[in-house]
Amino acid sequence: MPNKNSKNNYLKQAGILAAAGIVCRIIGILYRSPLTSIIGDEGNGYYTSAYNIYTIILLISSYSIPSAVSKIIASKLALKEYRNAHRIFRCALIYVAVIGGAASILTFFGAGLFLEGEAAVVLRVFSPTIFLSGFAGVLRGYFQAHGSMVQTSVSQIAEQILNAAVSLFAADFLIDMAAGKGSTARAIYGAAGSALGTGSGVAVALLFMLFVYTINRPVIYERIKKDRHRYMDSYESILHGMLGTVTPIIMSTFIYNFSTSFNQTVYSKVMIYSRGLGVAETATAYGVFAGKAMVIINIPIALASALSSAMIPTISKSSALGDEEAARKKSENAMWTTMLIAIPCAVGIAVLSKPIMQLLFPQPDSLDMAADLLAMIAVTVVFYSLSTLSNGILQGIGKVKLPVRNAGIALAVQTALLILLLMFTELDLYALVICLIVYSGLMCVLNSMSVRRCIGVKEDFQSMFLLPLISAAVMGVCAKGVYLAMNMFVKSNAVCLVSAVFAGVLVYAVAVLKTGAVKRSQLGALPMGSVLVKIAGRLHLLNEKE
Repeated sequence: MPNKNSKNNYLKQAGILAAAGIVCRIIGILYRSPLTSIIGDEGNGYYTSAYNIYTIILLISSYSIPSAVSKIIASKLALKEYRNAHRIFRCALIYVAVIGGAASILTFFGAGLFLEGEAAVVLRVFSPTIFLSGFAGVLRGYFQAHGSMVQTSVSQIAEQILNAAVSLFAADFLIDMAAGKGSTARAIYGAAGSALGTGSGVAVALLFMLFVYTINRPVIYERIKKDRHRYMDSYESILHGMLGTVTPIIMSTFIYNFSTSFNQTVYSKVMIYSRGLGVAETATAYGVFAGKAMVIINIPIALASALSSAMIPTISKSSALGDEEAARKKSENAMWTTMLIAIPCAVGIAVLSKPIMQLLFPQPDSLDMAADLLAMIAVTVVFYSLSTLSNGILQGIGKVKLPVRNAGIALAVQTALLILLLMFTELDLYALVICLIVYSGLMCVLNSMSVRRCIGVKEDFQSMFLLPLISAAVMGVCAKGVYLAMNMFVKSNAVCLVSAVFAGVLVYAVAVLKTGAVKRSQLGALPMGSVLVKIAGRLHLLNEKE
């Protein structure tokens, strides 16, 4: 079982989960490029459309289960109520069996209600995955509550590896089966094959988590036997408490992520029924936006998602023990760490958008548009990172209704804007970009205000935003310059891009230290901080007066 002192290493645990998340995103990027070559932009559009609907159903049924389970169990573990913690675990398994089963059946038989025409076939392939995801989520949440993210991290990487392998094989195999049936039929078959990969990945992740639980079961039951607490929560009270915690978290996560699927639906309906575009043409255009630009944006946001997952149980424990000061300090450190990484990621993606897109999705017909879209939405990396983290903080301190309210306000504003832009302008995909920026920006501001009001978090504008932004601007100029200079002599886009990224990382590291964005004490608090302090000291990058 996890170390009891892991609660003091939440940044380390977040780092483990963040590393796994980034590895998963990179694997996802690497396999999506050959997958897009196999199924084409049209197939990518069908897959992305089905995946977005699948994600929303998953959000309602089981996606928020790890966060909810980790929050509830962590509060019990903080009080050493091991028996009650395990009863909550059992109750959560029953919950996902019922809810996940119902959602899976609804998805299979109601796919035609969500998607137009034969594209519903792709959504039906996702239906068994919804049922399996709930059980994997409960097991992940159980170990996260103990302060360990290793099990979740390994299961996520295993899931993504199998997802990539099966997606490519199944897509290619099914497209061959559809030979002679027309380009649209082949695109749908290929998208369905990719959906099979998602289900295979979740299945192997569940098997791994069951294996981990089986290994730890003797220790778990030994702790339960030593539990001397006389009061034992009834399953009725546990279910009531779980619904009270899960429902707001589900609503918050649902609304927070619903904008993507909602925008997709509005965009498709307007393009098809008002502009007269065909289903295939609409799916192809949307695939460029969601299947290329958005996929790349999600890589740096993985860090914020990891920090959010790590923050929920550790802040929940602090709140259960009445230590508000610890919750505040942990929140401030997490927000500072997130901005330190999210800001340069946004700048780097913006200035190197075309080389990145050329490397990952080199299809010439959509390259320029995809690069432009990516550059425009790069700023949402900062907005989504901070709003995702603040979501986790609010859930951790028990203010689960505030993210629901904030997400609802942001969704209402962006919805009205999207309808107006699509109906009265010809911005098309760029209307989605504008609404994405508005939505993520509003969520960022509203959540930050809520966190500040609830636990008194003080955001130091200079150290948290201004100095990292100045450092990132210097980094962006250098990275772009290195790429252009290399490109004059080396014709390989990959070599030029890797050189530019490497130069950018070095320049940013020096800049944040020289500007004082990162001080000696802050550098030492990061994972492997002592090593980083020694290296920076030898290079004379630290202020000796600190």
